Amino acid sequence: MDKRERLEAYLESHDLDSVWFARPNSFAWLTGGNSVVDRESDHGVAAVGYDGDGLTVVTDTIEADRIVAEELPDLDADAVSVERFPWYASSLADAVADFVGTDERAAADIDIPSFESVDPTPLRQPLTERDRERYRELGAQTAAAVESVCRELQTGDTEHEAASALRIALSARGIEAPVVLVGGSERVQQYRHYTPTEAELGDYALVSVTAERAGLHASCTRTVAFDPPAWLASRHEAAARVEATALAATQAAAGNGDSGAESVGTAGDVFAAIQDAYDAVGYEGEWERHHQGGAAGFAGREWIATPGHGAPVDTPMAYAWNPTVQGAKSEDTALVTEDDIEVLTAMDRWPTTTVSAVDHDLELERHAILELEE
Repeated sequence: MDKRERLEAYLESHDLDSVWFARPNSFAWLTGGNSVVDRESDHGVAAVGYDGDGLTVVTDTIEADRIVAEELPDLDADAVSVERFPWYASSLADAVADFVGTDERAAADIDIPSFESVDPTPLRQPLTERDRERYRELGAQTAAAVESVCRELQTGDTEHEAASALRIALSARGIEAPVVLVGGSERVQQYRHYTPTEAELGDYALVSVTAERAGLHASCTRTVAFDPPAWLASRHEAAARVEATALAATQAAAGNGDSGAESVGTAGDVFAAIQDAYDAVGYEGEWERHHQGGAAGFAGREWIATPGHGAPVDTPMAYAWNPTVQGAKSEDTALVTEDDIEVLTAMDRWPTTTVSAVDHDLELERHAILELEE
């Protein structure tokens, strides 16, 4: 089902005349473009709506020409109408409301008086073929940026310096970085979210990013060691085995439905497999110290799995599972299909190790620890 078919079904099932998207990730999902000017705003500078007949973009007179020329790559120019409003006369929400009028029923992903609220997350799943193509490019370039920085790190570098280098490397590839975490050997043993400080990296470091381009998000973590502690390799392997288990359980959950039927497997099913995997690798209860990840796509996580979580597991879809064991973490973004698990953020020149999933017939090549000279 393509995106317009999903929107058509949504209008019909909710008895609506139109549905509107002004948040940047959903605008990007439908148009392929970027509507962000001010990153502190909860919405972009344009909204795109579907009314069953076609698409309409509403934006102000400052942005209209640029949006049309540069930010609608997935839309046929002849198949989309553009409504301009004076930048000084109205807000985006008011402009959409004025365009729709009072006689029609509409929904939006931002607060617009008299409009219903739409949760775009289910509409964005599963990924279309075009989305998957873009994801492969984003994943490869994100991994290349992270690798280029990690290979140049030194034990005396500060976490801030490493984080700055990561942002520059990603930006040079046209990639935003909503999450950049760098933790040196002392802080990664204390905290699961190692926001950068002036602390030096020390014996080893964890580097984690969530990168975004055209609305799609790719997450990965890498471990760089100069003088690794003796326990690091075993904890890293344990986390990698839990991650492999999560991916195997994701694929299994997506295949639970009858052929041609909707999946009956849920995020809660995968989470239960993750809990069991922690027990099997000798770290019972470690899952309580950090979230384990979930579905990725047009958000860093479209949903984060929790015990009993009822979100359906779809394919083809991206998943970013990120299990941790104190001081170690394993994370990549993978495209899961009915018969394949494709790691999108894989690195060609990074050392790897093969790990076995717990209670699943899957062996998966995962990133190993990169050891550098001090």
